[in-house]
Amino acid sequence: MASTEKKTLYTADATAIGGRSGHVRSATGIIDLDMSVPEGLGGKKGATNPEELFAAGYSSCFQQALLVIAQRAGDKLDPQTEVKCSVSLFQEGEAYGLSAILDVDLKAFDRDKTIEMVKQAHKICPYSVGTRGNMEVELRVQGEAIPVEAEENAGVAANGGVQ
Repeated sequence: MASTEKKTLYTADATAIGGRSGHVRSATGIIDLDMSVPEGLGGKKGATNPEELFAAGYSSCFQQALLVIAQRAGDKLDPQTEVKCSVSLFQEGEAYGLSAILDVDLKAFDRDKTIEMVKQAHKICPYSVGTRGNMEVELRVQGEAIPVEAEENAGVAANGGVQ
């Protein structure tokens, strides 16, 4: 098996001050936001939270993975294609965690092709790769959960990495 060299394509930098009730700013200044505990948990209106930012990043990244999968197959996505990402914060004992649901509506393809494209995107999306084995991620097509085999959600470290 040929080894491939890891090549950094981009690094984003952001700084947080004050935790969930503070402020976050990216090095570019494009993100410059007040942070708050989610409003439903007693936080203030008009501020974002880490879960909301994660959901925005994951949905955008997953849609890009779908664009790549479509392009590789010689297909084109409908411009109105939607990827909705819901990120949940939960508590289990003394620890906290996240789970996510990705709900995809490709608009232009039949259900079987959509499911296959979503599964392929889940294999290459950097957020999916980064969370695999560490965070529960449910895949849906137009609101209906699609089955994912255990090996499709297994950690990428299986090829000689730390288990």
